[in-house]
Amino acid sequence: MPANAARAAQDPGDRRIKILLVDDTPDNLVSLEAALSGLGEELVMANSGKEALRYLLEDDFAAILLDVRMPDMDGFETAELIRSRPRSRQTPILFLTGYRNEEHLFRGYDLGAVDFLFKPIVPEVLRSKVAVFVELSRSNAKLQEQADALRRQAEALQKTEQKFRSLLEAAPDAMVVCREDGEIVMVNSQTEILFNCQRDRLIARNIRSLVPNWQYHVRAVRDADFAGSKVQPVERGIELLVFPEGRASFQAEFSFSPLQTDEGLVVTCSIRDINERKKTEERIRELNNNLEERVLERTEALLRSNEELQQFAYVASHDLQEPLRTVSIYAQLLAKRFRGQLTGDADQFIRFIVEGSERMEKLIHDLLDFSRVDARGRDSFMRTSCDEALNDAIQSIQPLLEESGAIITREPLPWVMGDSIQLARLFQNLLVNSIKYRTKERPRIHIGSRNQNGEYLLSVRDNGIGIEPQYAEKVFGIFRCLQPRDKNSGSGMGLAICRKIVSRHEGRIWLDSALGEGATFYFTLPV
Repeated sequence: MPANAARAAQDPGDRRIKILLVDDTPDNLVSLEAALSGLGEELVMANSGKEALRYLLEDDFAAILLDVRMPDMDGFETAELIRSRPRSRQTPILFLTGYRNEEHLFRGYDLGAVDFLFKPIVPEVLRSKVAVFVELSRSNAKLQEQADALRRQAEALQKTEQKFRSLLEAAPDAMVVCREDGEIVMVNSQTEILFNCQRDRLIARNIRSLVPNWQYHVRAVRDADFAGSKVQPVERGIELLVFPEGRASFQAEFSFSPLQTDEGLVVTCSIRDINERKKTEERIRELNNNLEERVLERTEALLRSNEELQQFAYVASHDLQEPLRTVSIYAQLLAKRFRGQLTGDADQFIRFIVEGSERMEKLIHDLLDFSRVDARGRDSFMRTSCDEALNDAIQSIQPLLEESGAIITREPLPWVMGDSIQLARLFQNLLVNSIKYRTKERPRIHIGSRNQNGEYLLSVRDNGIGIEPQYAEKVFGIFRCLQPRDKNSGSGMGLAICRKIVSRHEGRIWLDSALGEGATFYFTLPV
């Protein structure tokens, strides 16, 4: 830290005061130093007026003891130069002289001398007089420091006020600072626009002339962070009616932010015109009401449409079975009675008719199953063991398992709220799918389960032929079968039925597979 800065940081009461001693006789300087050393201050000695002036360029002194008779530049000339410099104009000068001459006295006092000391100088008198100026310098330093502190505080307050005013001006809402009784002390430009009134006509006016119901109740609350202290709570979202000058009244939203100052409580009010917002909210309410009515109507229409579609699918499928059964029976009679007796391709044509009838009957049967999934109401849901549903599925396809030699491994499965019949059908379709699309290896199927993110995640993994990932979603479509049609291929409804069952149980189903690497079907059920 520089010497001047270090001295400035030091308390004036602890700082040593500088005294300048000017005399061309070294013995006199030694005598002065001996007399003043008891003061404990810093003594600076100069042998001439020029040297004294050099010291004055660098430092300030509490007092200057100046010999009158000196060569080149006497004490009076030196004092005149000292007084011509603004920084040292007020520095006390005590002239030292061995002659009592009234002319010298008058000239010295005209040059700003505060005293004359006559040689031989009495040390006690010298100390007492200099001590007065030392104490005066110390007091002046304290006053100067206090003045500097007050100036800094004033500058800080001014900057704070400017910043506060800038914040008010930058605010998007009207900002009004009021006293507790409602007298306006400060506003921003948005307030002028909101009240349709100039700033000079708003200051010192009571805000109740524009907002009749304006009020702020002083409610002190304890602050937990500062034991025993009280703070005023901030209030937000208060709606009041505003009456601007020359314009229609409107609804505004107020926020009150109190601040305790030396002059009393002031309240900063943030005011926002919410007239358009109210109209918008009302329009949104009307639109929501209309939308709810339209959604309700559309939902009822969809429910009716779904019910009609289910009835149509059931009736259509049921009515198709009768003529189809007739075609199938007579085709089988033809094949039995005339096998080998007809010429050409007749036997092959009859076989095509029989196989087509059987396939058509299977498609109609699966379509009926698909339409019946939603036919069962929610009252069929009960606490169901997925383990028991899997047991029922395995029992229903036992012949297929024995024929294929499939090996099924399983983990403990959860209890859920569901339709036990449909869950058994879900497992059955997935198991049949894994067995049907197997490789030359022995089918191996594993059923797993875990609780994940608040729902049960079940899986059926096999070592079958798998499918390419781009077809993973298409296999759940109605009548979608990726294998060529033959007498052993399915109807393409099995996985569609699985998805509909899982959706009815508020779950999801998807496939993770790659060609030649088997397939894993995942589905979720609510906990």
